[in-house]
Amino acid sequence: MPFKKTDLVGYAFVAPMLLGIAVFFLYPMLASFDLSFRNANGAADSARNLNNYAWIVRDPNFWSAVFNTIYMAFLSVVTGLVFPFVLASLINSVRWGKGLFKSVFFLPNIVSVVGTAILFTYIFYPTEQGLMNSIIGWIGFDEIGWFSDPRYSKYSIVLMGLWGSLGYNTIIFLAGLQSVPRDLYEAAEVDGANPVQKWWYITIPYLRAIFVFIIVIGTIGSMKRFGDVWMIGGNAGNPNGSLLTIVLYIYRNAFEAYQIGIGSAAAFLLFVIIMIFSLLNLRIFGKNNVD
Repeated sequence: MPFKKTDLVGYAFVAPMLLGIAVFFLYPMLASFDLSFRNANGAADSARNLNNYAWIVRDPNFWSAVFNTIYMAFLSVVTGLVFPFVLASLINSVRWGKGLFKSVFFLPNIVSVVGTAILFTYIFYPTEQGLMNSIIGWIGFDEIGWFSDPRYSKYSIVLMGLWGSLGYNTIIFLAGLQSVPRDLYEAAEVDGANPVQKWWYITIPYLRAIFVFIIVIGTIGSMKRFGDVWMIGGNAGNPNGSLLTIVLYIYRNAFEAYQIGIGSAAAFLLFVIIMIFSLLNLRIFGKNNVD
């Protein structure tokens, strides 16, 4: 297609955005990639080599962070699919108050990660002063160290993240449910389908694209988990390193130990991990989407 002078107007409009992307995203990314091959400590660096990557793959803390990140990401994606979808189905079935329900369940999404962490610190306080321990103590169970016991800390973080993302995912599912053609349900009723069969054979397949979207976005967001685990477990990812994630590992090396090269190398390993999981999700769940 030949170039036209009138195209210059379009390029002029998009030039500021492209310049901003190049200055604030592309250049820092390339500079960080270059630092990943250097023994950089923030003040000086050495020649390019693979020492940073070799050091990381031999570091047991890195593999512990990878396991914690993937484990919590899996739980977050599963709960972020099941609960919002069921909740959206329930809201969609009511005849009044849909706007109220949407507003109430979406409110936690606008709360910052810091505010959410502070709130759940009181809810999951390890003694009977905490809300959850007060409830289970009233029922007759022993107190649980939600954030202080390595056996429960990951699940507590996942629950805290679910509370924050529940409303957003519910709104996305609700929008998809309201777009399903009514004649599909009417035809299914004529064929004698019950509500569960209509939900399984019509609703879920029709929302396949939304499921894929939430799985991919949820995986990426969970793999980048940092703020909540840092607020709860500190720089070490306590208790006992059970909340150490890859991003927290990057932060510790780059901004506490001042090993910028190691932090940059870990960041690009995280990029590769996220890319692999995203491609796998699209490969497994992205087939035969309903148009």
